[in-house]
Amino acid sequence: MRKKPILLLMLLAGFLSLMVPGAHSQAMGQEAAKVFPAKIRIVSDGGQAVIALYDTPASRDFVSLLPLSLSFRDYVGEEKIANLPHWLTTQGSRSGGDVQGDFTYYAPWGNLAVFYKGFGKDRNLYILGRIESGKEWLAGQTADFTARIEVIE
Repeated sequence: MRKKPILLLMLLAGFLSLMVPGAHSQAMGQEAAKVFPAKIRIVSDGGQAVIALYDTPASRDFVSLLPLSLSFRDYVGEEKIANLPHWLTTQGSRSGGDVQGDFTYYAPWGNLAVFYKGFGKDRNLYILGRIESGKEWLAGQTADFTARIEVIE
């Protein structure tokens, strides 16, 4: 006879957890911001930046290019940009209005846009991930530089 009250309590607890405002949407938000098991880094003389990538088609396409050496230059005093060897797929990926990220792909030009000041806000920016460390190093690169991008094992 004790099994019925326990079962009812478990069912009630499960139902109530669905009714808590934001609980389901928080879980869904965490899934949407899923990070690859591996991170990447941009490495050059004297420094590096570590980036956590979101699991999107554009990010997966980008990872398929790695390791990769790219030439970076400053753009408008807010970001470093580099041309990629080929255009990334954007179908199924989120553009800049949906989530914030500072490691992005600018589809019209086919280049990386790495924001060391704030975040990019453009519907043609596709969020690949977020910088976890190294923004100061990127900001301090006043001249054009070449860097290697690689997966962190």
